[in-house]
Amino acid sequence: MKRALVSVSDKTNLVEFVSGLVDCGYEIISTGGTKKALEAAGLKPIGISDITGFPEIMDGRVKTLHPNVHGALLCVRDNPDHVAQIKELGIDYIDLVCVNLYPFKETVQKPGVSHEVIIENIDIGGPSMLRSASKNYQSIPVICDPKDYEKVLSEIKENGETTFETREKLAAKVFRHTARYDAMIADYLTKKTGEEFPESLTITFDKVQDLRYGENPHQKAAFYKGMNPKYSLANATQLHGKELSYNNIQDGNAAIEILKDFDGQFAAVGLKHMNPCGVGIGDTIEAAWDKAYEADPVSIFGGIVALNDVVGASLAEKLSKIFLEIIIAPGFTPEAMDILTKKKNIRLMELDTTLSATTSLKYTNVNDGLLVQDMDMHTVKADDLRCVTNRKPTDEEVRQLLFGWNVVKHVKSNAIVLVKDDMTIGVGAGQMNRVGAAEIAIKQAGEKCEGSVLASDAFFPFGDTVEAAIKAGVTAIIQPGGSVRDQESIDICNQYGVTMVFTGVRHFKH
Repeated sequence: MKRALVSVSDKTNLVEFVSGLVDCGYEIISTGGTKKALEAAGLKPIGISDITGFPEIMDGRVKTLHPNVHGALLCVRDNPDHVAQIKELGIDYIDLVCVNLYPFKETVQKPGVSHEVIIENIDIGGPSMLRSASKNYQSIPVICDPKDYEKVLSEIKENGETTFETREKLAAKVFRHTARYDAMIADYLTKKTGEEFPESLTITFDKVQDLRYGENPHQKAAFYKGMNPKYSLANATQLHGKELSYNNIQDGNAAIEILKDFDGQFAAVGLKHMNPCGVGIGDTIEAAWDKAYEADPVSIFGGIVALNDVVGASLAEKLSKIFLEIIIAPGFTPEAMDILTKKKNIRLMELDTTLSATTSLKYTNVNDGLLVQDMDMHTVKADDLRCVTNRKPTDEEVRQLLFGWNVVKHVKSNAIVLVKDDMTIGVGAGQMNRVGAAEIAIKQAGEKCEGSVLASDAFFPFGDTVEAAIKAGVTAIIQPGGSVRDQESIDICNQYGVTMVFTGVRHFKH
């Protein structure tokens, strides 16, 4: 009679799977809570202590770490010496292993959970059994995911055993599973001990979905989420529309990142190709959208819209008149849904975009390498500004300057943003020189440039950008400062009666 060792925390479809194994002639070995669950269902598993000849000790910390278990799992069955040894020792084979692990991730995420409880949810015996059996996958199928129960049981019913191909795939899945588990524990303890950039870095992500393709149709792609995806599209609920694409997710992420800098204000973001084409704030979310749209009604075509308040019917009517790829918002009223879902393909994503910003790490891959840095969470308030010109900014200019500063940090460098009346009127992004970025923003703003303010993500190495902006009508400028030629720009501002403030912080975005 074949024997299966079953010990699981996640008991989804457990009884059905084990009942199927019993019907196929398997004897079941089990432990602790799993054994009780099977007995409650009328099954008769053998306790692990009957196999080891040793009681479970230390509150169950030690129960499966025994030669009668691991010898049965690791024995290479076509190796005569191995077979002779287990016969001599009276060890019987274990022919199938079904194990999943203590819920470490779920425990860590519980509000107010103690360190002691977290430590007790580090599984030791489970990973050991999974690894032992998977090392011997030539003979033993190892299941760590209830989603695989049906396939395994089907093959056993049809052929008396699983195929080699299935066992190999299951083993690979097990080692991914245990690697993920260890990575989560390492991450928790690394953060607890204050290690910012440890000597080695193991990060783990879970698949959300396969994507139709990557940036281009000839590239394959998939979407994965991290351990705690609160403020992430990975945690959004798609209410309508076709599946997200690789580029949709990139753009959507960029849009919600901009919203994070407008906490406590109604804000709307229109975005294309990772850069904002229009950002507006207002007394209502609809007023904010009106400004974001007016900022660049051409570029928003086929773009992404992110909003930090619920979409109602009136706003939905306006949004429905434009071709948009995605609308991201904390919610949509039933009337808004009726209006927007008439458009078959538009993606409506529900996400709490009002969540407070939290610090985290940003990962950027390069060839055979990974760059890791803190997210750019730096914010500037009015008191942080240092005026370096003869003319001081008015209260209204300060408000507009801070608005522009919140936007320019999210624009690809070199970046220049022109702002007026709580909306962007010109965005110059990703240029090889700063004056080129300014010229793009000025051209886009046109006549609106008169009386506007300018935000620059980094200092001006020359006075040409400042002079071009002032001649176009800019009256106030915000920039980091720090150039050896700062005085040149300051002198030009003083010449024309323009105010300039320094933040002391730059916001390169590559």
